[in-house]
Amino acid sequence: MARTNEIDEGFYSRQLYVLGHEAMHRMGRAEVLIAGMKGLGVEIAKNVILSGVKSVTVQDEGQAEWSDLSSQFFLKEADLGQNRATGSLPQLSALNPHVLVSAHTGPLNEDLLQKYQVVVLTDSSLDDQKRFGDFCHTRGIKFIVTDTKGLCGQLFCDFGEGFEVLDRDGEMPASLMIDRITKDNPGVVICADDQKHGLFDGSKVIFSEVQGMTELNSIAPVEINVCDQNSFSICDTSSFSEYERGGMVTEVKQPLVLNFKPLSEAVNDHQLLIMNDYGKIARHNTLHLAFQALHGFVKKEQQLPRPWSQSDADLLLNMVKELNLVAKLEEVDEAALRSFCFTARGDLAPMNAFFGGLAAQEVIKACSGKFTPLQQWLYFDALECLPEDGGCLEESLFSPKGTRYDAQIVVFGSEFQQKLLRQKYFLVGAGAIGCELLKNFALIGLGAGDEGHITVTDMDFIERSNLNRQFLFRSKDIGKPKSEVAAKAVAEMNPQIKITAHQNRLDPDSEGLYDYSFFMGLDGVAAALDNVEARVYLDKRCVQHQKPMLEGGTLGSKGHTLVVVPHLTESYGPAKSSTGNAIPLCTLKNFPHRIEHTLQWARDQFEGLFKQTPENVNLFLRDPKFIERTLAHGDAEALEILEGVWSSLQEVEAGGQRPKSWEDCVSWARCKWETLFHNDICQLLHCFPPGELTARGLPFWSGSKRCPHPLTFDPNNATHIEYVMAAANLYEQIYGIKWTRDCAAIRRTLEEVKLPPFSPKSSIKIHLTDKEMEEDRKKDGNDADKARLEELKGKLSSLKSSAQMYPIDFEKDDDSNFHMDYIVAASNLRAENYDIPAADRHQSKRIAGRIIPAIATTTAAVAGLMCLELLKLIQGQKNIGSYRTAYLNLAVQYFVLSQPCRPQSFEVAGKTYTLWDDFLVEGRRCNQQEMTLLDLIQHVKETHGLTICSLFYGPAILYNGHEDRLKMSVSDLVKMVTKAEVPPHKKMLDLIPSFEEDEDSESVPTIRYMLL
Repeated sequence: MARTNEIDEGFYSRQLYVLGHEAMHRMGRAEVLIAGMKGLGVEIAKNVILSGVKSVTVQDEGQAEWSDLSSQFFLKEADLGQNRATGSLPQLSALNPHVLVSAHTGPLNEDLLQKYQVVVLTDSSLDDQKRFGDFCHTRGIKFIVTDTKGLCGQLFCDFGEGFEVLDRDGEMPASLMIDRITKDNPGVVICADDQKHGLFDGSKVIFSEVQGMTELNSIAPVEINVCDQNSFSICDTSSFSEYERGGMVTEVKQPLVLNFKPLSEAVNDHQLLIMNDYGKIARHNTLHLAFQALHGFVKKEQQLPRPWSQSDADLLLNMVKELNLVAKLEEVDEAALRSFCFTARGDLAPMNAFFGGLAAQEVIKACSGKFTPLQQWLYFDALECLPEDGGCLEESLFSPKGTRYDAQIVVFGSEFQQKLLRQKYFLVGAGAIGCELLKNFALIGLGAGDEGHITVTDMDFIERSNLNRQFLFRSKDIGKPKSEVAAKAVAEMNPQIKITAHQNRLDPDSEGLYDYSFFMGLDGVAAALDNVEARVYLDKRCVQHQKPMLEGGTLGSKGHTLVVVPHLTESYGPAKSSTGNAIPLCTLKNFPHRIEHTLQWARDQFEGLFKQTPENVNLFLRDPKFIERTLAHGDAEALEILEGVWSSLQEVEAGGQRPKSWEDCVSWARCKWETLFHNDICQLLHCFPPGELTARGLPFWSGSKRCPHPLTFDPNNATHIEYVMAAANLYEQIYGIKWTRDCAAIRRTLEEVKLPPFSPKSSIKIHLTDKEMEEDRKKDGNDADKARLEELKGKLSSLKSSAQMYPIDFEKDDDSNFHMDYIVAASNLRAENYDIPAADRHQSKRIAGRIIPAIATTTAAVAGLMCLELLKLIQGQKNIGSYRTAYLNLAVQYFVLSQPCRPQSFEVAGKTYTLWDDFLVEGRRCNQQEMTLLDLIQHVKETHGLTICSLFYGPAILYNGHEDRLKMSVSDLVKMVTKAEVPPHKKMLDLIPSFEEDEDSESVPTIRYMLL
């Protein structure tokens, strides 16, 4: 289809925050060839097409076979015998309307390759890799080779000579406030407020707004050397003026030029191997030779090694030893080499998902110059998925069966496949990672047997911004439930899958559905969630019911995976406090110094003016006790809320702010502009003039306190008019008044607006700390405040019959609703007040909308790693060394795969426990009457030798020596203490005891009290 230079920000919304506009424009000019349309090739093609290059050509001469269906998600049984490239084309073309996708069914040759800027080879011979690699290297064509064989894979990149990386990591340049600068050789810069600068030796920075040592403001980017985490040295400042105060230092990102070797040379250079699992250095060196030897084996035998054939493994081992006469590796991992040979006919969806994500990210780097490319070889294996004890190695168990799982059976055997089909799994989340997991589940056959089942739940509906990475969705699905559409899509990939879609939030309110019986019927849980709170809750339920959990997440090019195995690993654990990242209220209110502060202030303004106040009005109109409850919050807060309610209901003529027309709304918006960007700043400067000194004689306006200046309204200033336009339209919306976009009419109305007089007051107190603000908020109001509250109560009583208002929920992705228009204008005006550099709409939307950057490549890689851990869980691995926790950053090819942590142990009365050790108690044994509290105490004493001295249910104290409660049943006791019925679905009560034998123990086993 035709392309324009405009980027579709609605479609690429989340990816733009990873790559940026410039990189996306460069990608929009790139044409890519991907050779080989088996599972790995289609995975790369899917990710590259979603990323938004100009065109993608998929090439394959072969016809679809049963074994392809193990990992080729865009081929169906009806495509068997058809060309793989043409069979995949309709589905690939539907992924992104902005990318031209075509199929080539002829052979690869130089005439074809020279049409493209990037060439990717999958499932290719070493001869072709060398031949085409040399051709591409000499002609400046970026060349990528990748392949997976069973549980092992390789990736190679050659981006030629002098490849320029414009942004090596994609991180925002550091921007720091200066505390002081020494006059020395070299001068030392100390950052304000103990900021950690995050720079490294050789970084370059520029200076701005420095007072005193003004020479720094005009010098070219200067190279730094790190002194410590808060300071760094620069050039010779001994001849500069004395530093006085203020100033910003900003990192200047430097391009990086890299040189690559062609594959024909790089194949002999082990120094080019990038490690990712540091316990496997010898193994990855061995795999580098093993893949070469495998090409030789195929050339000689005209086939891949037979599954689990010892004689073929012996032959391959000898070929590797021969290669090692030149390579001279100190150690060849023979066990890994044999496993590689046994499973080389395997074509596994999780491996292809992982390498497909990595390879596609390298294509993006090649097209855009964004991020640091792989230099130059990467190997990865997941041989830990094979049975730890070696298992049964009869070749007949691994022979193809003429089914869609054949390329998986040759690795794991038919018995393991049957186990996969019987699995019952619960997937929470059907967004980006959820879609990728479901695709992998369908391909491997998870829950696809008569006894198997997958339940997926997601409460969200599909939005246009999802389509760029949640690849199961199409434009026609916008507005539909994610879980339903995703379930339907994967059922088309594998009609045998048994899947049920729910639209429920996973929280205490849904425990009636996801109850004890539901969890006990599961084999495991997968978390594809986008917030910590939900992960923590799901983790808690898994620990309660002793179920394994797979967890993964992404942030742009970064990703992580975690596997939770009962009794073997630690759990996800409780939420970590994030209050350290919160912006102090005083900073937002009076002393911003970063654009993040002004954007948060603008977001708070939006919420207060257009959501909270209208909600308070509606509560007042329908709740007779609203005023009484509001007064209980304290005089200061009550006065603020009730003033807002009264002014919102009282008409303008009577001193209020309730509009009758859009002209009234324009007038309100203009007055609000004057208050926020002129009057409030004048009041602040009245309290703290520019020359103000602290009690210690230091300038008040220094360090992180930027001295502001008031703005003067200018009807010819675009930002000024944009604020009024947005504020007026939003004000019209909350009152149900027909709104206008007529700029000329708004300008005419502005000329008639009469601003109320203003003069600063000496009686107003401005808080310098949040603590000071909170203390004043708790104090009783003065007599004037109390009198005003009484007056407001009287005035409000006559407004009970007023019309309701229409609160607005902030929606960042609708560019026609004025929400982001208001945020951007308000933030940038406040930034102008404080001489903070403004932010464009794109940057403002990310910060104010709290958008999580996302890209399909990272999502695919993370889901692949999660499913490899899934295979280990189903295999029943008992050795913690078989499992992996992963942290990766595809931007810089950073991978850390490590053994998960064991659960922390604790002692009670000399015995060791972990969080997985609970005391399971059947409250009604053998259908008898329920236990009394005394029965429970005696049972724990007899079974575990511990004496309960106190017992808690959540925050409620059930027992602390209360003899009168001993004869009550446990459920009746819970009901009495909590003053609430135990819900019928609640089959397990978590009781926390304290024991006489060890009362000081901070951790104790939970008593899981069963009501079955």
